[in-house]
Amino acid sequence: MEADYVIVGAGSAGCVLADRLSADGAQVILLEAGPRDLHPWIHVPAGVLKLLKNPLVNWNYESQPEPASGNRAIHWPRGRVLGGSSSINGMLFVRGNPADFDNWGQMGARGWSYDDCKPHFKAIERYAPGDGEHRGKEGPLLIEDYRTILPITHRFVEAAQQAGFPFAKDLSGVTPAEGVGYSQMSRNGRFRGSTAQTFLRHARRRSNFRVLTNATALRILLDGKRATGVRVEQMGREMDIRARREVIVSSGSVNSPHLLQVSGIGPAAHLKSIGVEVCHDLAGVGANLSDHYVARVSHRVKDARSINEMSRGLRLLGEIAKWVTVGRGALTFGVSSAQCFCRSREGLASPDIQLLFSPASYDPAVFGALEREPGATVAVSIARPESRGTIMAQSADPYDRPVIRPNYLSAPGDLRVMLAGIAHARRIFAQPAFAPHAVAEIVPGPDVRSENEMIDYVRNFGTTIYHPVGTCRMGEDPMAVVDSRLKVRGMTGLRVIDASVMPLVTTGNTNAPTIMIADKGAAMIREDARAAA
Repeated sequence: MEADYVIVGAGSAGCVLADRLSADGAQVILLEAGPRDLHPWIHVPAGVLKLLKNPLVNWNYESQPEPASGNRAIHWPRGRVLGGSSSINGMLFVRGNPADFDNWGQMGARGWSYDDCKPHFKAIERYAPGDGEHRGKEGPLLIEDYRTILPITHRFVEAAQQAGFPFAKDLSGVTPAEGVGYSQMSRNGRFRGSTAQTFLRHARRRSNFRVLTNATALRILLDGKRATGVRVEQMGREMDIRARREVIVSSGSVNSPHLLQVSGIGPAAHLKSIGVEVCHDLAGVGANLSDHYVARVSHRVKDARSINEMSRGLRLLGEIAKWVTVGRGALTFGVSSAQCFCRSREGLASPDIQLLFSPASYDPAVFGALEREPGATVAVSIARPESRGTIMAQSADPYDRPVIRPNYLSAPGDLRVMLAGIAHARRIFAQPAFAPHAVAEIVPGPDVRSENEMIDYVRNFGTTIYHPVGTCRMGEDPMAVVDSRLKVRGMTGLRVIDASVMPLVTTGNTNAPTIMIADKGAAMIREDARAAA
């Protein structure tokens, strides 16, 4: 079996690449380790809580216990299904701040400033209310505002303005990721708008495209320094799939560096230590891991509806009926209905904190379960973390899971930013617009006040919001894994195109930037193919 392009991973990036590359008539094979996206909870927006530990569609990784984050193994969901993590995430669409991409360019990723990336953000999306100069109107991915907004969310937005944060009509518009505003979601009508249900749907109509599910990539096939294909296991049978032009690894920030390493591409000393023959010594593979660490501030609320009580009994039946008949109500909710991008201190050029508001609170004893009494939560995210970790293969066996060491909170500045973010969240909850509904703080709680108490809380109860990036960083320096055109440095016929190439994590949720990277990467591949013809 062979094609012009073999893409490993049918996630947020892989599905976009398959659509864009097959549109020109090139033969494309897309490989996905997981099944088709048939699980019903995938397509119901509020079903996200049912997917975050579901082994049918989720790799269910865990990080290594580390002292800086309470010696806990932290759960790392990653999509293992068509659409990848776009099939199991919270559906938030956030471009990030322009400074994020300008910083990429300043770090050596040529052609990746915000002005360079903006046309590709516009190309992927279809957002009707937005300013046409800044927002796309004809892309495959439908972006919508929340269809149903609970009054308690309006109170949060008002309170944030009273606390001094400017209102932003469009958090991905003229000034992305600045101020407080309402969340936007990637949708497909009343359903989830994964890349499988948007971009891949276009590709599957073409005779020059083929997708193989339940097909695990075992290693990249190499002829010297050239990638020639991928060895795959499907339903107990191994086969080689050849690439006439290029192999494109789009397996995400965990699986992309792992596949490179077990294929012999990575830091030579580490590869030798786990019994992998070194084919190409590339020091940066698996390094530069960056992720958004969060701690929650939750309040018991009164005289206001929250998702907690809407998710049970007769009220839930009513919400189901509303979703089925008119496509509105609680089942259309994602994970956060409003956001505030703010700064930990004066003088910063761009925000370093993201506050994500949810009209819900969570049972600390049961993962993903809502409390019975009404509640509201702000997840405080370190938006531009300084801490860096690694993802490394632990053996030559491609089925052995890689070792994930996020190194959360290892940089002292990250703790300072988190404490400032928690102070902002508490200050917003205390404003006149929200105060009438605030009964009491339940997490971290009114007794947690001193700096040492706050640090203990952050270390022992913080977690991730699932935005790992950077493990195959792009750039032009010796630690970069891919160059500015996403080609693996020192190799031919091999690129990595997914969130792992980000030099720095973006200010906000990473799904939209990942889709943008895939659109821009596909354009580069098509340009290079025309130049070589």
